[in-house]
Amino acid sequence: MRVIITRVKEANVKIDDKIVGQINKGFLLLVGFKDGDNNQIVEKMVDKISKIRIFEDENGLTNLSIFDVNGEILSISQFTLYADTKKGNRPSFINALKPIYSSPLYDYFNIKLKEKGLEVQTGVFGADMKVYSINDGPFTIILDSEELK
Repeated sequence: MRVIITRVKEANVKIDDKIVGQINKGFLLLVGFKDGDNNQIVEKMVDKISKIRIFEDENGLTNLSIFDVNGEILSISQFTLYADTKKGNRPSFINALKPIYSSPLYDYFNIKLKEKGLEVQTGVFGADMKVYSINDGPFTIILDSEELK
């Protein structure tokens, strides 16, 4: 599982020019799954995301979590996080988990974030989405479940 966390001042996602998810200060999460991902991995990632301290305190140090700043989450499914670009110029997505398996994991991921007490907005799994954000910093981190083992 990979999650790209971007600290944002605001973000939204549109489908057919209609906003389907929108947040103010918080995290824009791009979420992808690979073969072998499961609920336990999702739970570890949710725990890491909920505790990561990347918001600035009064001294300008990144000491605050999303809870400390009353932040929100916009979660977007993105299988392209597992693109393989080693050969040729056209990415292969063979490493991305098939939608029949990744869709339930994505739903579980968002449910677990909400269970932590976070305000979570989402896009629509598999839809053609337009994501807009005002990055704060910019501050972007890549989380990979391989590093949490």
